[in-house]
Amino acid sequence: MNLFAPILMAGGGQNGGGGLVQLGFFGLIFLIMYLLLIRPQRKKQKEHEQLLNSLKKGDKVVTSSGMFGVVFAIDDKRNIVVLKTGEIKLEFLKSSIAARVEN
Repeated sequence: MNLFAPILMAGGGQNGGGGLVQLGFFGLIFLIMYLLLIRPQRKKQKEHEQLLNSLKKGDKVVTSSGMFGVVFAIDDKRNIVVLKTGEIKLEFLKSSIAARVEN
């Protein structure tokens, strides 16, 4: 015995209009998803791209792994940033820079 049969049969007497309501409901769900998830992520991504494009030698930065350093050199062709931490120079992918650190 199907527990949902009375509910399904009760809706059988309606004619038309149901598809338009469902379409509007899915449109509303998509709009909410866009405003809460997609739009903020795109904004964050643009801010990160601006950060990477504005990097210059001498900037203090932190990588996504948590390593702090000073930008020693930038190689845009290979997409690499050389960070100096103390006396050590390390190469990182440019995309691994998480933020600029203020003095």
